[in-house]
Amino acid sequence: MREKSFNISVIVKNFIIFVVSLCMIYPIVWMVLGSFKANAEIFSPVSFLPSKWMFENYSKGWYSIPSHNFGQFFGNSLFVTLLVITGTLISTTLAGFAFARLKFPFQKAMFALVMATLMLPNQILLIPRYVMFANIGWTGSILPLTVPAYFAQISGAFFIYLAIQFMRGIPKELDEAAVVDGCSYFSVFFRILLPNCSPVIVTICIFSFIWTWDDFMNQLLFLNKINDYTISLALRLFIDNQAMISWGQLFSMSTLSLVPPLIIFFFMQRYFVEGITMSGIKA
Repeated sequence: MREKSFNISVIVKNFIIFVVSLCMIYPIVWMVLGSFKANAEIFSPVSFLPSKWMFENYSKGWYSIPSHNFGQFFGNSLFVTLLVITGTLISTTLAGFAFARLKFPFQKAMFALVMATLMLPNQILLIPRYVMFANIGWTGSILPLTVPAYFAQISGAFFIYLAIQFMRGIPKELDEAAVVDGCSYFSVFFRILLPNCSPVIVTICIFSFIWTWDDFMNQLLFLNKINDYTISLALRLFIDNQAMISWGQLFSMSTLSLVPPLIIFFFMQRYFVEGITMSGIKA
């Protein structure tokens, strides 16, 4: 009897999960199917599937912006994203090492300040950041989007916390043995800790990639030349056109913009889950 009730509860839970997952994935499926439809058919309730599969939406959408193509915008997004990932990894892992392994004055107070920044909404920082970068002449370039990452300023507190929690789970005896062998603090960091921190490093890379790739507001504030536009800003150009909006082409390019984050996530999913779980349980 207990086994039967247990099986029923498992079936009910799986059914609920399936329904919720279906509701979450429906907008993406609708967008992907819409990328193969004509404009008049996209918002029509007659058919969920395209009556005629318009694959040309992808080729036309790719060259829909005069004198530019989406290969350039994808390249800009990838360049900015790689710079942010590199800076984030360098700054947050070094900060995590300092808090997890070293002793210095006001360490607890500084750690509390870093964690307090997690409670600051990004919206309240937009104006001060814009004023600061405008005063030093960085607006209109990718510098405001990339340089702060090298100082752990782009979601840095969250990544620092992940790095600290993970590094605290690595036995300190490894550090002590390395110091006895003549290693400096930097040698301990590069030779001992970093090779053992691959799960949390991959986790930081995935989060940083997705958040930078999907960023719109910061890029809208600081980029004003179409040659520097990322994929997020390029998609907005479809809406800015005075002529009729080509929804099929817009959805086709939006679908392509989802491909890189999905590839990164699915190929790195095992390390991502390991990094999150191990960072969360180790204190």
